[in-house]
Amino acid sequence: MGEKKAQELKPAGLMDGTETPEEVLVKLLMQEGFTISTAESCTGGLVSTRLVSVPGVSEVFKEGFITYSNKAKRRTLDVSKSTIRKEGAVSEQTAKEMAMGAAMMADTDVAVSVTGNAGPAAEEDKPVGLVYIGIYIRGKVKAFEYHFEGDREEIRQQAATEAISVTLRSLRKLKEKKETKETKETKDSK
Repeated sequence: MGEKKAQELKPAGLMDGTETPEEVLVKLLMQEGFTISTAESCTGGLVSTRLVSVPGVSEVFKEGFITYSNKAKRRTLDVSKSTIRKEGAVSEQTAKEMAMGAAMMADTDVAVSVTGNAGPAAEEDKPVGLVYIGIYIRGKVKAFEYHFEGDREEIRQQAATEAISVTLRSLRKLKEKKETKETKETKDSK
């Protein structure tokens, strides 16, 4: 699990300096032939909103789930009751299960989930600003821990921005591995 402070976050890198991270993400999903879904709690649909603002996204975006309550996480995304009881709604494992559940329910190659405490007060002994982002890509899932600062809206916006950016970075890393493997196989076959 990677942990980052809000000050350390950098945008995922724009292709030509004029595209937004969500535009770059949608373009990469199209190039790879991948579909995506979202599962959001504290961001309440902000990630989905950013994605659907991109023209042509309907080719890759299948479904967005807003599962704010624990019951909704269990019922809609099949997050384990024991995970929520033992780890809490704001946890690495919950983020992973949310991402897996979104991918399974929407039948997508990629899913991103966000769960966290945007404030105004600590809950379940989880400090304000603690956010977990889960990424599911074709059967593999991981989660990242963040500590954002600011008021409730600032934390939610930072979480949505980073959800898109970490999804983009993860897909780029997968693409680089694939290209490296293909290059190696080409060299080996000569």
